[in-house]
Amino acid sequence: MPNILKNIYRDNAKQGRFLWVLAFSGISFGLYRGVQDNFLAEVVLISKFERGIVEFFREIPGLMVILILAAMYRFAESRVFKIGTAIMLAGILGLLFGPAGPGLSAKASVIFFMVIFSAGEHIIMPVKSTISLDLAKPSQGGASLGITNGLDQLGRITGYAAVTLLFLFFNRIKFPELPRYRAVFGASAVLILAAVFVSLAMKETSLKGPRRRFYFEKKFLKFYMLEVFYGARKQIFLTFAPYVLILQYGADTSVIALLYVICSGAGFIASPLLGKLIDKAGYKFVMVSDTLILVVVCFFYGFSHRIFSAQTAYLVVCVNFVLDSIISLASMASNVYVKDLASSQEELTATLSTGISVNHLISIAIALLGGWIWERTGIEVLFSLSALLGILNSVYAATIKTGKGPKQES
Repeated sequence: MPNILKNIYRDNAKQGRFLWVLAFSGISFGLYRGVQDNFLAEVVLISKFERGIVEFFREIPGLMVILILAAMYRFAESRVFKIGTAIMLAGILGLLFGPAGPGLSAKASVIFFMVIFSAGEHIIMPVKSTISLDLAKPSQGGASLGITNGLDQLGRITGYAAVTLLFLFFNRIKFPELPRYRAVFGASAVLILAAVFVSLAMKETSLKGPRRRFYFEKKFLKFYMLEVFYGARKQIFLTFAPYVLILQYGADTSVIALLYVICSGAGFIASPLLGKLIDKAGYKFVMVSDTLILVVVCFFYGFSHRIFSAQTAYLVVCVNFVLDSIISLASMASNVYVKDLASSQEELTATLSTGISVNHLISIAIALLGGWIWERTGIEVLFSLSALLGILNSVYAATIKTGKGPKQES
């Protein structure tokens, strides 16, 4: 492993603490995400329409991230990374100690602290990619992102696996419902606290500069449009795929967490391989080809219950849940695409940040609309819409002209 890292990262990169923070925060996120949807459905009693409303508020920090980062324009990327990690800690502590239940005030409290956690998560997103790309040797950007995403997935595997084992144990001893979720939030808080302390020891990078509130350049127009398509189809799965399993097929917390274990395990293996594929075959190839799998996934997610028996449909949807998590890794290709076009690290960060805001502008609309579509027309229409958006994404990606990267071909 040290030799692999040496081949990917610059000699003076000192990437160790950065990777440790990713590991700790990945485990913490795995614990949190492993119980989130069942917590909302079983404790807070969020309906399928309300789930879209929750996601609307949870995604607002993604829309506002460009403004948040602009307010921290004096800070180096590494300091922004530390601040984002600390904000995630505040969110998880709120879920741990705040009220939780079906009442309006309890629902508002849960949503508020989910938004705080989401704010930290979204602050980290663009600077994490920027730091990862900056630490890499020339032409190793995809491999570095693959290591970063793979390590994050490994952390999540650990968190999800812990949730599965804990809830199997809780079910066996008939542990009360709310305290079992509190226990998981407590463990998540301890780990994100560890990530905060390790991040404080990270070397301050020289990556900083005036962050524009919105950075639109003509050369990045196709990237912004791709973010619109990707944000829309991603949001349908992120918000409603777990809820379909919970509400329509009766999946409990241990099952959902186990699926996340499998997803993260597949992601841990696939991320470095996909990173290398991006470097060798090109980001355009990856952007176009992932939709072929997506259409199949959407079809079976929306129509399995009409084709198969209930038990078989449940298994098919579980497989599709995993497949979607794998093809979502193809979003790494767009980061490499931007790096290929960007003239500086500051422009790279600004463009990725704007891309996240563009992505979330459509995401929050889809979150609200998706719940209404599911309630009024059924999941068939909802996932057919996702497939259509994926096809549009692929067609538009096919129009990209590859740039100056050494391994891209025109």
